[in-house]
Amino acid sequence: MAEQTIQWDGKAGKTYKYWIYRIGQQLKAVPGNYVFAKETESNRFRPIYVGETANLSERFDNHHKMDCIKANGATHICAHVNETGEANRRAEEQDIIAKWNPVCNG
Repeated sequence: MAEQTIQWDGKAGKTYKYWIYRIGQQLKAVPGNYVFAKETESNRFRPIYVGETANLSERFDNHHKMDCIKANGATHICAHVNETGEANRRAEEQDIIAKWNPVCNG
């Protein structure tokens, strides 16, 4: 269970609150956004890949960018429930990508 949160800022100025989990931890079967991130120092994270899904409990082992995510040292997955629809999840995903330019979203 996640006990720690992080705020990811988007380019448009909006801030999004995510829970921080170790990669491999089971997430809830709900729609949401997620960020694979690398802990660069204690409680400091760099986004590696930003995405959205209709089901956060899906196993990410077969993620189409998993080779890139692993090669760039992702240690955590940050996630939050977003039940406002696919268009809103995609808008949030694009807002964060525009600000941070994660290496595996290229």
